[in-house]
This record gives sequence, structure tokens and C-alpha cells, in this order.
Amino acid sequence: MQAASAAPPSLRSGSRKFWIVMVSCFILTDIHAQQQPETLSLEQALDIGVNNFQRIQAKRKYVQASSALTQNARNEYLPNVIASVQQNYGTVNGQFGPLGAVGVLGVSSAGPVYQNQSWNAAFGALYLVNVNWEAYTFGRVKSRIELAKAQVDRDSADLKQEEFIHRIRISGSYLSLLMAQQLVRSAESNLKRAETVQKTVRARALSGLNPGVDSALANAEVSRARLALLDLRNNEQQVRSQLAQLLALNGMEATLDTAFFVRMPTVFTTDADILQNPQVLFYKARVSQAESATKAVRKSIMPGITLFGIYQARASGFNYNYTPEFSDRYSKSYSDGINPSRYNYVAGVSIFWNLMSPLKVRQQTRSQMFISEGYRNEYDQVTVQLQNELKLADQRIENSLQSAREVPQQYQAASDAYIQKSVLYKNGLTTLVDLQQAIYALNRAEVDRSVVYLNVWQSLLLKAAASGDFNLFSNQAQAK
Repeated sequence: MQAASAAPPSLRSGSRKFWIVMVSCFILTDIHAQQQPETLSLEQALDIGVNNFQRIQAKRKYVQASSALTQNARNEYLPNVIASVQQNYGTVNGQFGPLGAVGVLGVSSAGPVYQNQSWNAAFGALYLVNVNWEAYTFGRVKSRIELAKAQVDRDSADLKQEEFIHRIRISGSYLSLLMAQQLVRSAESNLKRAETVQKTVRARALSGLNPGVDSALANAEVSRARLALLDLRNNEQQVRSQLAQLLALNGMEATLDTAFFVRMPTVFTTDADILQNPQVLFYKARVSQAESATKAVRKSIMPGITLFGIYQARASGFNYNYTPEFSDRYSKSYSDGINPSRYNYVAGVSIFWNLMSPLKVRQQTRSQMFISEGYRNEYDQVTVQLQNELKLADQRIENSLQSAREVPQQYQAASDAYIQKSVLYKNGLTTLVDLQQAIYALNRAEVDRSVVYLNVWQSLLLKAAASGDFNLFSNQAQAK
């Protein structure tokens, strides 16, 4: 049976072209998708900023350092155990006489008194175990532990405050960048309207229906619109850079969530106590830490009761009956000199108290008390400040909601006026100045419509910052 004939060349060529076109479409679609910047949600921005910001990371390390110091303060309850091994070689000349070796290192040779200098030398050794435990300190160690705990609480409160404030900063910068981008879009629309008017004016001026001065005014308006667009783009780039710094990123090209332009928050009240604001808690922790420091200074003058015990072994190459008359009774052998032959122990209890301590720490105690009072004044100040900011936030929320209800009417009226003036100008029934005034009104209405929702969100963010309830803002901002 004869084999089937091959496909015609034209058919094969058409099939190859089809597949080439399909593969090219897939590649172009993939490249376009890769070039599109990702949308950065507010939740993602908050996570990135809190995890990457170096100041927050540093304060986490400070908390860890304070925790280590707390454990170190607890370790002061442990006894001191000192073990010593000493092996030496030297002479044992002795001499009667007074000695006052204050701050001077010297030898502690012990032996018989010779009439003349003797250079007899042998090995010797000292083995020592010393245990001492300050069993009762009348609250000194406890006050240091409490001070270390207060330091941990202060650093922890500082970390929570920094995270809270940083979330507020990121959210504010996020909304500011959204507003800046929207203003750029409004400026681009305004430029397009100005260019449309410019074309109309040129056509009517060339046909003699309008004076040439209208063309000059239209050109000036286009230039003004371009300059305004450039200024707003510069502002948008600056705000974008600020947000990138808060996120600890080297530049940021992601687009933002524009859902804030189409919805508003619905909950504006919170049950959070302003005294639980992380900023207030930080200042409260500073007061507690200063009070603990004052208590620790006062306790530092208290005495201490110490239990101690010493066990000692001593070796010497000199015999027990070594005397100036029998100066040959010693051994230069190393093993004879380090083999202990005498043992002693001491156990006891002691109490010590520096009677001058109260005078020495008196001014230090006063200084610490003044610091505590200063921290308490700052605590009162930040509390009053946040209460005033909370009232201001409520007023701003009310004003923003009123603006949100009024802006749609303003935009509709400005849009209708622009259309009417544009039609009238094209028919020669109004002047270019009237048309430009209508354009200004429409541009302003567009800007107000763009930012009115963001004003409500920013007012809510201000209330969240003052009340300390960031969830009041974040739960509604991240809702889909």
C-alpha cells in the first residue's frame, strides 16, 4: 500500500507561523506581567517596616541586654568559691622590724632570722579553697534585682512604643503617598483639558473667530498645568522616598492599594484607655525604673552578713627544724617542695558595714529622687497632650465626614459648569477667562474628591495614635 503523501509546504508553513505567534504572545504576556510592579498593601508595608527597621531591631537587642543583666543581678545571691594553686621558689630570710606595704607588691617570706644574708632557697607551694557567701544583705541584692527588672520593663515598653509609633508613621506615609499619586493623576487630567482647550483656541484663532490673545492665554495655561504636574511629581517622589526609608528599603516601585479611595471606615469609637497607650506606658515605666533606682541607692548603705570558710594546704622544701645553726636542713628537690605537709581550715561569720556610706550616698539619693520627679512630670505632660490630640482627632473626623458628604455635589456642579462653559466657548458665547475659571473649579473639585476619603482615614489614624488603639485603624484599613 502506498504511503500517505506529506502535508503541502504551505500548510506546514502556516502551522509554524501559528505556533510562533502563540509562543510570542505568551512570552510578551509574561514579560509584561514581570514588568508590572506588585501591589503593596498596608498590611505588607507594616510587616516589612516593623521587621526591617534598624531602630526597632536595636531596641530588641536592648531588651535582651537588660534581661541578661537581670539574671546577672540574681546571680549575686550565689556564693564566691575561689580555688588557688601556687608553686614558687625562693629564699626564707627573716628580719625583725615594722612594715607598712600599702599599695606595694612584695614577698611574704617567713623563716628564722639570720645574722647575715643567706641565699638558701627551695621550692614551696600553697593550695587554697576559699568560700564566702553574703547570706543576708538587708535588701541590697533584692533592690538591685528589682532595679534590673524595672530596666527590662522600661526597655520593653520602649520597644512597644517604637513599634507602635513606627506603625503610625508607616500608615501616615502610606496614605500620604496615595494622596500624592492621586494629585499627580488629577494634574495629568487637568493638563489634558488645558491641551484640549489649547487646540480649540488655536483652531478658532486661525479661522478668525477668536482674537489671538486667547491663543496666548491658552498656551500659558498649558505651561502652568505642566509646571504644576512637575511639582506634584517631585512631591510624589519625595513621599515615596520617605516611605521607603520607613520600610528600610533601597527604593520602592510597588503600587499601593487604591481601595482607600472607594471606601471609608465605619467605626470611629474605641474603648481603649488612654493610660494604656504605648507612649504613656513607656513614660510610666521610666518613672518605675527611676523609683527602683532610688530604692537601690538607699539600700546600698545597708550592712551585710557573710559566711566564710577557708581550707589551706602548704608545702615547703625547708625542714621543720631548719635554723641558722643547721642551715643545711632543706631540700632543693621540686617534688619535696610542692608536696603539702601542713593543713589548716577556718570557718566563721562576719558582719561588715561602712559607717560612712550614708554620707557618701546622700546626695546620690537626692539626685535620683529629682530624676523620678522629672520623669513623673513628663508622664503627666504626655498624658495631657494625648488627651488633647484625642479631642482634636474627633473634631477632624467629624469635619472629614461632612466634607465627604459635600464633595460629590461640588464635583457634579463643577463638572456641569465646565461642560457648559466649554460648549458656550466653542460657539463664541463666552470668553476664555470664564472657561479657565470653570477648569480651575473642576480641577479643585477633582482634587477634593480624590483626597476626601483619605482625609477621613488620616483622621482615624490620628485618633488611633492618640488613643493607643492601632487596631481601630488597621482592622478597617486591611478589611477587604
